[in-house]
Amino acid sequence: MHSSPGFDSGSGEALAGHAGGTARPEVGWSVRPAGADPLAGVDHRVPGDVSPADLSTYCLMLGDDALVLSRRLAQWSCHGPDLEEDHTLVGILLELLGSARQLLGRAGAVEGEGRDENALARTRGVEQFRNVRLVELDCGPGAGGDFAASVARLMLCAAWRTALLRRLTESRDPVLSALAAIAWPEARGHRDHAVQWVIRLGDGTSVSRDRMRAGLARVWPMTGELFAVHPVERRLAEAGYAVDPAGLRGEVSALVDEVLSVARLDPPDAGVFHSGEPLGRSGAHTAALEFLLAELRHGAEEAAFLELR
Repeated sequence: MHSSPGFDSGSGEALAGHAGGTARPEVGWSVRPAGADPLAGVDHRVPGDVSPADLSTYCLMLGDDALVLSRRLAQWSCHGPDLEEDHTLVGILLELLGSARQLLGRAGAVEGEGRDENALARTRGVEQFRNVRLVELDCGPGAGGDFAASVARLMLCAAWRTALLRRLTESRDPVLSALAAIAWPEARGHRDHAVQWVIRLGDGTSVSRDRMRAGLARVWPMTGELFAVHPVERRLAEAGYAVDPAGLRGEVSALVDEVLSVARLDPPDAGVFHSGEPLGRSGAHTAALEFLLAELRHGAEEAAFLELR
C-alpha cells in the first residue's frame, strides 16, 4: 500500500483521542431513531437512461454487504469484551441492518417482481447474493474466531464503505443518493470505533498485539476484492449512478497505513490491496456464507411457526 497526503477519509477523526497507551475506545452510540420516512419526498421512479436490472443488482450488492456484515456482528452479541462493547456492537449492527433493509427494498422495487426486502434477504440461494466475501468471513466468536479479527474486518469494511458512500451521495439516482447520505455518517462512526480498537490492541500488550496481527492476517487476503470492479458497477459508474470501487483504493489504503503505523503493526501483504476479482459480486462465495444464511432462514422459519400457533 502507499500513503497519500491528499485523501479525504477523515483520518483525523478516526485517530482522534489516541495519545498512546491502551485507553479504551469511547462509546457513545445512538441508534437511528424511528420516525418519519427518510425517503419521503424523494423521487422513486427509475431514471429512464439506466437499466433497471443493473440498478437493482447494484442495490443488492450494497444491501447484501450491509446485511451479511450485520449478521456477523450479531453473532458477537453478549460475547464482546464487556457490556459497553456489546451495546456498541448492537448499535452498529442495527444501523447496518437499517441500511440493508432500505437498499434491498429499493432493489425489489426496481426489480418489479414483487419481492420485498424480507423475501430478498431470506429466500435467495447463496449464489444469488452479491456481497463482497470479506463480510461473510467467520471471525468468531466460535472456534477459530477472535474479537481482534472481527474489529480488523470492521475497520477495513467500514473504511471502504465510508469512502464509497460519500461518493454515492452524488449518484444520479435520487434514492441511492438519499440512502447514501443517511448511511455515510453511520459508516464513518463504525470505522472510527473499529480504528480505536485496532490501535488499542496493536499498541497494547504483547498478547494483544499478537492477537491483532493474527486478526489482520485472517481477514487480509480478501481485501483486494473490495476494489475489484464488476461489469454492473462499471456501467453504472460510467453513467453517474454508482461508484467505481477501484477509485477507492488510494483513500482506503492511506487510512489503513496510518492506522497500522499508529498501532505499530505491519500490513500482512501490501500487494493484496492491488489484486482481486469481484467473486462475491458475481455470486461466488465461501462455505461460511452458506452456514450464515442457513441460520438466517432457520430463525425466519421459527418465527413463522410461532405466528401460526
